[in-house]
Amino acid sequence: MTPATVTIELPTQLYRQLEILANAEQSGLVELLNRWVESAAKEQMERQIPAPALRSILERATDLGVSDLSAQHDHYLYGVEKRPLQQP
Repeated sequence: MTPATVTIELPTQLYRQLEILANAEQSGLVELLNRWVESAAKEQMERQIPAPALRSILERATDLGVSDLSAQHDHYLYGVEKRPLQQP
């Protein structure tokens, strides 16, 4: 399978700077851009991984099937009667 090719237009100055960086690393411009994209994607994924404490909570989380927990939390926590829900 051949990868798709997309053409983008860059300002001349930016293109020249990219070429200089690629040459300094002794790589091609496409290779340099691929590495940068992979690095940025990896950083994005790392930012989305929750802290260990939150991850622990998420691993133990269970769907209780309760759809009104936030509105009726006193009922579920303390056993008080459910309040009538307000219509928007």
